Amino acid sequence: MTTLVIGANGQIGKQFCELAHQDGVAIRAMVRKPEQAEWFESRGIEAVIGDLEGDMEHAFEGCDEVVFTAGSGPHTGPDKTLLIDLYGAIRTADIARDKGLSRYVMVSAIRAEQPLEAPEKMRPYMAAKFAADRHLESAGLPYVILKPGRLTDDAATHGFTDVLEDSASQSITRADVAQALLHVVRHPEINNRAVTLLNGERSLDELIR
Repeated sequence: MTTLVIGANGQIGKQFCELAHQDGVAIRAMVRKPEQAEWFESRGIEAVIGDLEGDMEHAFEGCDEVVFTAGSGPHTGPDKTLLIDLYGAIRTADIARDKGLSRYVMVSAIRAEQPLEAPEKMRPYMAAKFAADRHLESAGLPYVILKPGRLTDDAATHGFTDVLEDSASQSITRADVAQALLHVVRHPEINNRAVTLLNGERSLDELIR
């Protein structure tokens, strides 16, 4: 089974690709530019050029599931949020369904269902995530939505919770999100679930059964 990783060149995407490759999981990293592909190919990871704002259907050929961890980034405007975080996610879900892929794994955000409660600058992003999640839930293919809290660059803790009160900072490391993605990919029986991800005291087996 081959997993297409959309957003592979991002901070979570790269860590997930390395973990999955080391674990023997067959993955295909979708990147926008040939120079980005070199990082993956030098590690023995298959890479394909595809653009969330353009041609990308070919990247899905021969894949069985999708991991979507793409994002427009904090330095872009609402226009890119609409095209990448919203429409890009919707397009990829529709392509995955139409091509008969078995599952779609989305990296979303905690409290995406309450965009008006987010800081003003974050509201377009949260609204995009909310709409993309809702589209995925009704797209007609099995899904898993991971909803991490505030992301940090600390080392992986391997400890998790989905209870807000159990996480004082309501944060999670990007490395732990990558670990959670690998756990989901290893367990194809996990379907049609949305899971809040925070650092805590539980194992992934306890959190995502």
